[in-house]
Amino acid sequence: MTQLINDYLPLVIFLAVSGGIAGALMIAPFLIAYRNPDPEKVSAYECGFEAFDDARMNFDVRFYLVAILFIIFDLEIAFLFPWAVAFKDAGLYGFWAVMIFLGILTIGFAYEWRKGALEWD
Repeated sequence: MTQLINDYLPLVIFLAVSGGIAGALMIAPFLIAYRNPDPEKVSAYECGFEAFDDARMNFDVRFYLVAILFIIFDLEIAFLFPWAVAFKDAGLYGFWAVMIFLGILTIGFAYEWRKGALEWD
């Protein structure tokens, strides 16, 4: 039992220290920060102009669509990096598996392009 405690003691110490630092950094602004709000400081700021519209207005659905498309193709790149590193070890099966994966993503990209998801008219 003491061997188990000795093995995990560095982990417990690391978690305790990191939790203490995180807690201190979350509490420090409430204790140290200078509070002097004035109307200019708490006003909405939009590139040096007065705000054009309400900050709580609805966004166009295209913003969300572009964000989702970015995540999809960003994940594609994230999957390609480990494959590229282990390219020699992946063999022929690994090569064709990634080619099928890229083919499916290319078909999806062509479909969204044809549907006009990337146009901002």
